[in-house]
Amino acid sequence: MAKPSVCADLILQMDWRGLGGDRVRLNRALYLALRRAVDSGALLPGSRLPASRDLARELDVSRNTVNHAYEQLQVEGYVRSQVGRGTQVVDTLPAAMLLSGGRAPARRAAAAAPAPGGGLSVQAQALLKTAQASEQQWGAFMPGVPDVTQFPRAAYARIHNRLLRHAGPQLLTYGTRGGVEALKQALAEHLRVARSVNCAADQVLITEGVHQAIDLVVRSLADPGDCVWMEEPGYWGIANVLRMQHGLSLHSVPVDEEGMHLPDGLPVPRLIFVTPSHQYPLGAVMSMARRRALIAYARRVGAWIVEDDYDSEFRFSGSPVPSMQGMEEDAPVIYIGTFSKTLYPGLRMGYMVLPPTLAEPLRRIHSELYREGHQLPQQVIAELIVEGHYAAHIRKMRLLYGKRRRMLMALIERYLGADHLPWVDSGAGLHFVMQLPGQDDDVVLAEDLRQAGIFVKPLSRYYAGPHRRRGLLLGYACVSEEEIGAAFFRMLAVLGARHGRR
Repeated sequence: MAKPSVCADLILQMDWRGLGGDRVRLNRALYLALRRAVDSGALLPGSRLPASRDLARELDVSRNTVNHAYEQLQVEGYVRSQVGRGTQVVDTLPAAMLLSGGRAPARRAAAAAPAPGGGLSVQAQALLKTAQASEQQWGAFMPGVPDVTQFPRAAYARIHNRLLRHAGPQLLTYGTRGGVEALKQALAEHLRVARSVNCAADQVLITEGVHQAIDLVVRSLADPGDCVWMEEPGYWGIANVLRMQHGLSLHSVPVDEEGMHLPDGLPVPRLIFVTPSHQYPLGAVMSMARRRALIAYARRVGAWIVEDDYDSEFRFSGSPVPSMQGMEEDAPVIYIGTFSKTLYPGLRMGYMVLPPTLAEPLRRIHSELYREGHQLPQQVIAELIVEGHYAAHIRKMRLLYGKRRRMLMALIERYLGADHLPWVDSGAGLHFVMQLPGQDDDVVLAEDLRQAGIFVKPLSRYYAGPHRRRGLLLGYACVSEEEIGAAFFRMLAVLGARHGRR
């Protein structure tokens, strides 16, 4: 509903006093302005008009002027007035208004013929053809979504409220240093211990998620015509960010049980995007031999490796897998991480660890392009880390996710068979890929499951080339132990119904 100040602003923008001619009385001019606002759809059905006293004060007219305008609108059926509810635009406008010549509502006017492609750029049209972001972001078995119900709200709220009560201008204005210093320092110390990342605080840059980090890297380090290597299959989010950069030459490099291998015959890349600790989406861990070979190759040709370490905190068996960035001194690796998987996606906070030569220029470019903010939440996260809440939350969720993963895999093996289990099982992450050994079309199957309230992703959509494996990405993190069984049997019913139709 329109607030008084908003409605007054709308009328003032019309130069309303001149409506109908210079000799028209003010109450008639105001009536015409309000009717035009209803006619155009600026005031929607059900919108509440300001109290006459408030509108009179804001328009600098008498209250009688407003009352006369309201009364005329009510007589003609455009508004209704009820005790306790004020004056509102009616839900169904008068037929006389809809049929009168020259006053058809703007929202009903025929739109101009769109340009081919809707006037969008070539890159935008290409992106829309492959867009995969789902409207549904919670539920069984949505991949890549953590259990946000377990977020440590009490600790976060306590820290946030304390900081907000005493927040100075430095926490409430724009940022210019690539993130709050306390968070960069806390992250540098955490990553050195938890992920074997070799960095100092001034190499850390806080971003609004992984996508912004990738966008910054590509805009800053790649020129039109440069070659970029990506994993095949790989994360569609990276591919779509790259597609929006004009003139890049994208090449998909197949992965296997040891991750990406150095290909033959491809152009020399400027950027190489990899997920070595838990390949997305298949789940492979890049072998040490391939990591060293890729680093040596990048040094030799002057390429940058972009290491997306999106969910490596959640490893349920075996030894922790260290980051690629920390394997060698001054490795040509840009390390990217996120709080979306460890805390909650809506936080929209990620981070980069940049080589020393890139840290300052990319910080300045980031500040110029994206206009930094969220200083207060960054300070809160810094204190969560320093006080130990962040590490404790990760330990707690690692146990929960491991249990849920084992439950779901046991159900698949028992009711569908071992041939449906992942062919690459790294024992990590927030999802795995269920194989489809028959002839099922995973895209069609994913849609059938969506209709049944089960949210999965088809593996074939993560391939750029024609040679595609079929499977379903199943996320288990955001499904409680009590819900996993019921959701699995709903999925099983859809699979059985499809097989029964053949």
